Amino acid sequence: MLGHARARLPRRPALTPPYSGSVRIAMVTDYYLPTLGGVQTAIKAHREELVRAGHHVTVFAPLAAPSPDAATVRLPTARRFAPDGYPFTWTLRAATAVLEQELVGFDVAHVHTEMFAALAAYRATRARGIPLVQTMHGRIDVYTRSVLPLPAVTTAVLAAMHRRGLGAADARIDPTAHYARTRTAQRMWRLMVGQAQQADHVIVPSEHFAGKLRAQGVRTPLTVLSNGLESSVLAAIGQPPPRHLSAGEPLRVLWCGRLSPEKRPEVFLDAMARTPGATAVMLGDGISRAAVARRAAAIGKGRVDVRGSVPQHEVLSAMQDAHVLVSSSWDFDNQPMVLLEAVAAGLPVILADPDLAEALPPDGYLVAASPDAEGLSAALTALAGAPEHVARMSAAAIAHRPQVAQSTHRDRLLAVYDAAISARRVR
Repeated sequence: MLGHARARLPRRPALTPPYSGSVRIAMVTDYYLPTLGGVQTAIKAHREELVRAGHHVTVFAPLAAPSPDAATVRLPTARRFAPDGYPFTWTLRAATAVLEQELVGFDVAHVHTEMFAALAAYRATRARGIPLVQTMHGRIDVYTRSVLPLPAVTTAVLAAMHRRGLGAADARIDPTAHYARTRTAQRMWRLMVGQAQQADHVIVPSEHFAGKLRAQGVRTPLTVLSNGLESSVLAAIGQPPPRHLSAGEPLRVLWCGRLSPEKRPEVFLDAMARTPGATAVMLGDGISRAAVARRAAAIGKGRVDVRGSVPQHEVLSAMQDAHVLVSSSWDFDNQPMVLLEAVAAGLPVILADPDLAEALPPDGYLVAASPDAEGLSAALTALAGAPEHVARMSAAAIAHRPQVAQSTHRDRLLAVYDAAISARRVR
C-alpha cells in the first residue's frame, strides 16, 4: 500500500551542464528514516541538497507505518518480519508493481541498498526504460556473516533469491582476495558485483571500496563520490571551537554506531578497560546491546555510558561534548557518516582501520598501531597525555569542514545522473 498518491510527473529532456533544469529523482532503499544508520543519513543528505538546488526527490522504502512526508512513499512491508530491527520489503512482486506504477515521469532512479526494495527498483526501471544509478554503501559480506543466523545457510538462500529477483547469472569474482576466501563471502561478493554490473552507473563513497569492486570484476562506469553532509546538519553544529583538554581532565571519548559484531563495540570496551584516564559515551543500538551493556557495567561505574539509539541532533550534541571519536570498525566500513559528522563538529578521530582515513583531514586523526583493544588503548593513552595534540587535530578538522559538505559534491552527483540518462538513451 502506498503512503501517498501523487500526480504523474511529465517526461523531461536530458540534463545539460550546468544542470539548471529540474531533475526528477526516485531514491529507492531498503531502510530509511525514522530508523537510524549511515545509509539513511546519506540519503537524507542527498535529498536535502538536491531539493535545495531545485530538483525533485521522492524516497521509496519499506516503513513500519505510512510516512507523514509526502515525498516518502511506503513500499509493501512485511508485517511481522524486521531483521535487525529494520522494516523489510515484502513481497518482491508487490514492490515491483508499486514501483512500475509510481516511477512514470522520473528521470532517474538512485538505488542505495541490495535487498528486495533494490531488486524491485531494478525490475521496475528495466520495464520502464528508466536509467538506474547504484550506490554501493558497504560490505554486505561482513554484515551478513556477523548478523544473519546460520550464515552458511542464510547467505545461500539470500543469494539464490537475489539471482532470481535480478535475473542475472553469478558474477565471476576473484576468490583469492583475503576478504573473499570463504564460501559465504564469495556468495555475497557475487551478489554485490552482479547487482553493480546491471546498473547504468555505480557510485562508491570511498577509493578503498571502489578498488575492491573493480578488482572483483565490476566494469560498470564507476564514480567515487563522498556522501557529504547536508547544510542543515552543518548549521545545527555551527562553527565549533577547537577542543581543549585541560590538565588532569579525563579524556572524553565518543563511540557511535550499530551495536553489532561487525562494528566491534566490545573491542572498544576492552580498550576502555585498559585506559583508566578516559570516560566514554556509546550511542547506538543493535543485536549486541545486551552484551555491550554488561561489559560496560563491568568496567566500572561512570566509566562508560551506553545510551542506546538517539536522533541525529543528539549525536551532534554528544560530539560537541567529546574530545575524541573512536572508530573500532575494521575491514568493514566504506565511508561512515559519523566520521563526516566528526569533521564538521571539529572532533578528532582515532581509527582502527587505516582505510577510513581518506574521509578525514591528514592532521585530524590517529590510526591505532594495531586494530585490537591494545592498539586503541595505546592511542587513547597517547592522546590523553597530549592536550596540544587534541587541539591541533581539532583545528585540522574544523579547517576541513567545507570538504564534507554535500553541496560540495552535488554537481558531481548530478553529472552521474546525466551520464546514466545519456547511456540509457544511447542503448
